[in-house]
Amino acid sequence: MKHKKKKIVLRVIVGIGIALSIIIIAALALFRNELRSLMSLEKVDDYGMYQMTYYGDYGFDEFLETGAENDADIEAFVTKRLLKGLPINLGVTGDGCTAFVVKNENGDILFGRNFDFLYAPSLQLYTAPDNGYASVSTVNLSFAGYSEDNLPSGSLFDDFLTLAAPFLPFDGMNEKGLAIALLAVPEAEVPYNPDKITLNTTTAIRLVLDKAATVEEAIELLKQYNIYFSGGIECHYLIADASGHSVIVEYVNQELCVVEAEDEYQIASNFIAYDGLNIGEGFTEFERYDKVQNAIEANNGILEAGQAVQLLADVGVFDGDMDKLQWSVVYNLTTGNGEIFANRKTNNIIGFNLDMNN
Repeated sequence: MKHKKKKIVLRVIVGIGIALSIIIIAALALFRNELRSLMSLEKVDDYGMYQMTYYGDYGFDEFLETGAENDADIEAFVTKRLLKGLPINLGVTGDGCTAFVVKNENGDILFGRNFDFLYAPSLQLYTAPDNGYASVSTVNLSFAGYSEDNLPSGSLFDDFLTLAAPFLPFDGMNEKGLAIALLAVPEAEVPYNPDKITLNTTTAIRLVLDKAATVEEAIELLKQYNIYFSGGIECHYLIADASGHSVIVEYVNQELCVVEAEDEYQIASNFIAYDGLNIGEGFTEFERYDKVQNAIEANNGILEAGQAVQLLADVGVFDGDMDKLQWSVVYNLTTGNGEIFANRKTNNIIGFNLDMNN
């Protein structure tokens, strides 16, 4: 009798073990791409700068079928599609950014960009969708709820919200040599067509990175969608491609307006440039613009990569004693090479490369 009971207990234990094994295997199969993505997450600067490769489908084509009328819609989609039900609360930041497009000494097209604001951890994200172009982008992790006191720590639970990153790019370059960055402006009057799908500030960037190979294609794509600016932080976009064509896309008088470059280079800051309006925020936007322009002109219209890096560090915003420069990045739209660094730390420049398919 005793022996029989032992056999029963043993069978129960074995059964439980088999059941648990099946559950674990199923969970690993279900979350394999998410786990692989999280395993790739790496801190590259103690300021709060990370790199990650997103594996698998992040559902952007599915998102484009419905879009989002507000941040709550995006939160709901990301929660269901990417975070398996774990809720996310999108934060909003945007302030004194500077960006420029210029050739280097070899004729390569460089796209440089600063993001200035209150503390914002960043993530350099690599994506390669099946139905779109591979890209590298910089994500503001504040949008995903991270902060100076709450950073990804290496544990799966703490890092899980980084899986929302494909929907939160602030700038980026794709494999065709197309780059885009957002910059805040004082106002934007967007058109609205009820027959069009609506995107927000950052999903418009994802659209361009995934689907556009040239500036012309990017403009035509943006015209096909309504846009709203998350948190009421109006923006314009600097867009450039491997041919050297660059534009600033702005929303003026309920129209999408395009500012073409007047020189071999183009600069964007926090003022509305269309039709010479030059409507600024009343801060340092014109001073920063002039500083970049003077540096480029003093070097006969070109900048070496090192000069571009130093220029970004030099024009990053200070507000009193507060250093507001969160990250700086230089994309080479010709070669796919680039450099990124956090918080003016030119002693820790992280080089990267995106395989180009031009």
